[in-house]
Amino acid sequence: MKANLNLGRVSGIKIVLHWTFFFLIAWVVISELKRGGNAASIFFNIILIFAVFTCVILHELGHALAARHFGILTKKITLLPIGGMASLERIPESPKQELVVSLSGPLVNVMIAMFLYIIIPVDEFMRSNFTETFEVLMGFSFQNFLFYLFLVNMGLVIFNLIPAFPMDGGRILRALLSIKLSRVKATQIAATIGQVIAVLFLLAGLLFSPFLVIIALFIYLGAYAENQLIQHLALLKGHSVEEAMMIFITTFKPEDPLDLVVNKIISGTETNFIVVKNHKIKGILYLEQIIGNSNKDILVKDVMDTTFKTVKHTDHLDDIYNIIFSSKNAFVPVTKDDKLVGAIDAINLNEYLLIQDQLAY
Repeated sequence: MKANLNLGRVSGIKIVLHWTFFFLIAWVVISELKRGGNAASIFFNIILIFAVFTCVILHELGHALAARHFGILTKKITLLPIGGMASLERIPESPKQELVVSLSGPLVNVMIAMFLYIIIPVDEFMRSNFTETFEVLMGFSFQNFLFYLFLVNMGLVIFNLIPAFPMDGGRILRALLSIKLSRVKATQIAATIGQVIAVLFLLAGLLFSPFLVIIALFIYLGAYAENQLIQHLALLKGHSVEEAMMIFITTFKPEDPLDLVVNKIISGTETNFIVVKNHKIKGILYLEQIIGNSNKDILVKDVMDTTFKTVKHTDHLDDIYNIIFSSKNAFVPVTKDDKLVGAIDAINLNEYLLIQDQLAY
């Protein structure tokens, strides 16, 4: 199944919808049917969901455009059932820049909420007693639709300002702490606070709602991942690719039979290979491609991947970290003066991180 549905581009940024989003639609439909809803209520709620996620897109675009101001591009914005995620090329290390980028998303929701507050009679809803307000909100009017959208945007602001990764509040807290502390220490503190909040959400979820349990796991894992990422980048800072790359690697030519590669896998420990011809890198052979075609009488060039990235031996490891870990199959050729001198992958880099971690103590 294709993981994402491409919704197009906004300001050059790809917007994609993750397939799990349709679980949310199904849940809404089933919930409405269980409570005796009709076609009108189902339609109303589905349209409201799409309106909410339009606000989420605007929220993420706020982050993306603020990051672009600091020279940081955004690869894509992914919509998930629990919200959106802007995939920035990197998180700004400057505390002031990170503060601006992190605040820009919630600020968009504040502006939307302020606009809705002006065009709908929010005061009337607030002044009415609970029974009257409840009866009014049971209808499927356009005014009610806008009022729900107002409440959701206010909720998005409050939720995103919770001081826990991966929400904006965690990054805002880190940015403020980084003004006085190192980025690593600031991240550790913010991540710890986030994990404590996650435990509180988990306890509340076990008592009241399974949805809170999902949010708790989302926060806990997000805090852990962010802390690990920053610690890894700190360990790699100042080190070059040349220090960590694999030197003794086997290469093949495009015209070599695939059986030759299979025999090499069986007789050794290497699983991915670089294809070279006339000292030029032509492609990458991944284990998955090799195994999937091992019973065919074909050549290396028939299955090699020609869409690959290369890094230079002088590149900084913290700069190429995302290249290595952004793909499950990343096997990156290392060049010197445009000639192949080695390769680096996630396993190799993780081993180097373990060594650096031990040397740090």
